[in-house]
Amino acid sequence: MLERTQTDDNNRTQITFVLPPDHPAGEVSVVGDFNNWQPGAHPLLARTDGYRAVRVALPAGERLSFRYLAHGDYWFDDETADAHDGRNGILHT
Repeated sequence: MLERTQTDDNNRTQITFVLPPDHPAGEVSVVGDFNNWQPGAHPLLARTDGYRAVRVALPAGERLSFRYLAHGDYWFDDETADAHDGRNGILHT
């Protein structure tokens, strides 16, 4: 699930990437164009509501590809992405 927050700086959009507490099990990070597809750069951490999340401030007006990477080299998509290109989720900021 994606949560969006406009920042005070209109040139940035905060995107919070959110996953359920235990699906998939283990560590998960979000990787994409915004972090040069570097695993572990943006790990999802537990929130007080039990969900796991990470917030990333991104340039407004961009089209960015992303996916999730879980323990065991398990790659998966976010069904709530703005679009899918057959390989990655697409995010419009």
